[in-house]
Amino acid sequence: MDYCISDIHGHYDLFCRLMDRIDFCQGDRLFVAGDILEKGPDSIRLAKLLYSMSDVFCIAGNHEYDFLRYFHSLMRDTDDYDLVLSKLRSYFSDGDLLDWDIVDFLEGLPYYLETDRFLMVHAGLPVKDGKALRPEDTPERTLVCDRTFKEPDVLPEDGKCVFFGHTPTWYLTGGKYEILFYPRKGAPSNSTDVNDYCKIHLDLDTALSGVLGCVSVDTSEAFYVKRCD
Repeated sequence: MDYCISDIHGHYDLFCRLMDRIDFCQGDRLFVAGDILEKGPDSIRLAKLLYSMSDVFCIAGNHEYDFLRYFHSLMRDTDDYDLVLSKLRSYFSDGDLLDWDIVDFLEGLPYYLETDRFLMVHAGLPVKDGKALRPEDTPERTLVCDRTFKEPDVLPEDGKCVFFGHTPTWYLTGGKYEILFYPRKGAPSNSTDVNDYCKIHLDLDTALSGVLGCVSVDTSEAFYVKRCD
């Protein structure tokens, strides 16, 4: 089974509970649409876990993008690598866990991912007349920061289903923390075929809501876990 998730934001415990919820096991694959870092308490602990998992595939979100801009600015100003790592560690609440392997992992994250069944970006793609611009032709900052793609009337009718996050879905649901599915014209609203959807919006604002969710690419089913208060 393949699954898609976004905007985990350092919520290591919720992530592990969600993996238990879907019974993630050998042969399964997880695709992460960016924003592994910040907001939650365990950014580096989460990054180290994802880095260690051969069946997890991540892309960069705006929080990784901003971290890497900071990292590159430090590297331009000094050749003292110990000082750079010390400053990078202060960026996170659990920064003492940060090492160069994780910095290299974050620096190597792509800005989009495509399989034979779907396309994944963090924030969105420009869409005109129902046609989305190809991600390789889209500026990186647009891929991680765009706020237009979330709008319900921005629908890429051509091409593969696009999984994305970046903007919490509650902005569009009147406060409900749920993953949003956008069926193509003529497709059933509850289809189990991911090809029947233009886009699937994954960001549940986990830091605020305490809810984390993912979608099965194979069944289009959404799974959720909630923080125990």
